[in-house]
Amino acid sequence: MENKSLKGWLYLLPALILLGIFMVYPLIDVFVYSFEEGYNFASQTYYGTGTYNYSYVLHDPYFLQALKNTFLIVIITVPLSTGIALLISVALSSITKLRDFFQTVYFLPYVTNTLAIGMVFMILFKKTAYTDGMVNLLINAFGGSSVDFIEGPYWAKMFVMCFYTIWVVMPFKILILTSALASVNQNYYNAARVDGTGKFRIFTRITLPMISPSLFYLVITGFIGAFKAYSDEVALFGTNLNAAGMNTIVGYVYDMLYGDSGGFPSFASAAAIILFAIVLTITCINMLIRKKFVFV
Repeated sequence: MENKSLKGWLYLLPALILLGIFMVYPLIDVFVYSFEEGYNFASQTYYGTGTYNYSYVLHDPYFLQALKNTFLIVIITVPLSTGIALLISVALSSITKLRDFFQTVYFLPYVTNTLAIGMVFMILFKKTAYTDGMVNLLINAFGGSSVDFIEGPYWAKMFVMCFYTIWVVMPFKILILTSALASVNQNYYNAARVDGTGKFRIFTRITLPMISPSLFYLVITGFIGAFKAYSDEVALFGTNLNAAGMNTIVGYVYDMLYGDSGGFPSFASAAAIILFAIVLTITCINMLIRKKFVFV
């Protein structure tokens, strides 16, 4: 028995070494940097230790704006994208003809470069000297006034950002949920129909519990992915996200390291640890909820 256990650890050793080098050590290093005040990459020196970096970040207007943007993206896009993907997946599961075709069509945005999709969204929403954008043309056709969704009011930019995020993440969720729906034992449905159970009750009492592990997985990964949002914002609003008022926590960390205000690794490390703490807390809460609502 001990030999089998030792052999198992030996098989895991290469993966554990890689995880230790590329994940555990950098996390510890960032945690240490976050307490070193005035750390300088070039000279590898700092002038003190303490919690000043955290205090600075938590009082920085740019970070607070990034925190607000990130939470709005998480709160809006994760439930909406999961719910819409569930509805589309249920509809696809009920289609017998052309099901594979529609699944391919819905999956195409997932394999398309996010920057390319961002360019398409800019064409749809951005006002220029030559055109107000296709979306504004539709708004004008119904008697509304044009809105600059890219450089205009905050609510308009947030709408485009959330719309874009939902569009990008939904194909993956549809793929997972259609697979989960296909794996549900049909005997449950047959028994429910024999008893005269309605479609809505079948959906809430059979379908949702049976696919709840997949739904939980999508919610967890959705929260983590939304908190790490950055490239989507760059695709829509350019690299100067602070000027656009659409920066995120990850964007703030990048700016502190490499952006126009770069050269502050201690502040970047503090912001990264705050993000890690937020994601860890949300994940732990979801794990507690899982015990009550996820059918295993």
